Amino acid sequence: MSASISDTIHLMGRQARAAAYRLAQLDSEHKNTILHAMAAALRDASPALLAANALDMAAASASVKPLSAAMLDRLRLDEARIESMAAGIEQVATLADPVGQVIDAWQRPNGLNIQQVRVPIGTIGIIYESRPNVTADAAVLCFKTGNATILRGGSEAIHSNRAIAEVLQAGGAAAGLPEHAIQLIPFTDRESVAVLAQMDRWLDLIIPRGGKGLIETVVSLARMPVIKHYDGICHLFVDAAADAAMAVALTVDSKTQKCGVCNALETLLVHRDIAASFLPRVATALQAKHVELRGCAATRAVLADIAAATEDDWRSEYLDLILSIKVVDSLEAAVAHINEYGSHHTDCIVTADEAAAGRFLREVDSACVFHNVSTRFADGGEFGFGAEIGISTDKLHARGPMGLRELTSYQYRVRGNGQTKGVVEL
Repeated sequence: MSASISDTIHLMGRQARAAAYRLAQLDSEHKNTILHAMAAALRDASPALLAANALDMAAASASVKPLSAAMLDRLRLDEARIESMAAGIEQVATLADPVGQVIDAWQRPNGLNIQQVRVPIGTIGIIYESRPNVTADAAVLCFKTGNATILRGGSEAIHSNRAIAEVLQAGGAAAGLPEHAIQLIPFTDRESVAVLAQMDRWLDLIIPRGGKGLIETVVSLARMPVIKHYDGICHLFVDAAADAAMAVALTVDSKTQKCGVCNALETLLVHRDIAASFLPRVATALQAKHVELRGCAATRAVLADIAAATEDDWRSEYLDLILSIKVVDSLEAAVAHINEYGSHHTDCIVTADEAAAGRFLREVDSACVFHNVSTRFADGGEFGFGAEIGISTDKLHARGPMGLRELTSYQYRVRGNGQTKGVVEL
């Protein structure tokens, strides 16, 4: 392991810990003032951010392993996306600060007054790929909740990420942001991931955002808690009692509104009783959007011109205009398929049968379970959380879209008037 990489990242860890203690002293009003300063700084720095992003886009295009169109789109910045980042920061400033919130309070018979109060986690490492806007989202949400952040972005976005992190720290500092509250690791090699993941002395939590390989690497190395999701293998089940027009609209939106994201639809399940009438209708709508369809034998008996789905298709997160389709015999079969092949991210039932919807919502073991709603709504912004830190498919300590509340822990604050456990003779 390179001594320079290790020493640099451990120094960043010490600096983050010191910054976290100073962040805990800021009140909500001061934090919101800093957030508005960050947003203004991003807007002012737009030409520099676009120039940095142009370097990343040029490098990605010239790479021996060119990025896909979807990944290039994730990497690209323009004026509208910079404005969106700035507006997102301002939105976070409008959100209620969970730090200091009293979760519960009670008094014991001996007179002790006990409060359970939300507090910052402390120092959080974020490892992510491709999307420069994650730099702003992660740093801002962590800051609002009083957490210092160490960011490690992907090599494909290194220039963009550096520029954004520097602008946020400098812009916030002018309004009182503590030094080193937002730091970005300057190294792009894999060794830096290992150092960060093993730095439990300085880091309280690590959140990886990216492909399955990255997340598995972080989980295998981490000495501190990890919040993650491996895949977004999202399902939509069209029940026998579904409104066909609604089911078509929700399928098309879930798959094509933006296909390269974790809450996009990857597998469509259709009840056998309506397969003959529904499949041609939904296939026409999807193929008009240039979606490649792959189906089980029962699906292909109706849609003879589509490719056969394999076992691997049921476990695939395409992040592309590809959709696998399976005909199932019942609600029970749909639930069993989702729990077996899904990634516990987001799954939806389309039905007018409230009893069937209730069973689906109870029995599907996913972070988000929807009834008659596009899977694209599995998002912190759509849930009203503001810019999200990610979507967790874990069950502890956060699940689903992670906003401000999920970036806090709690402590017990106990007040008394001299109570002792035993008898004290003075």
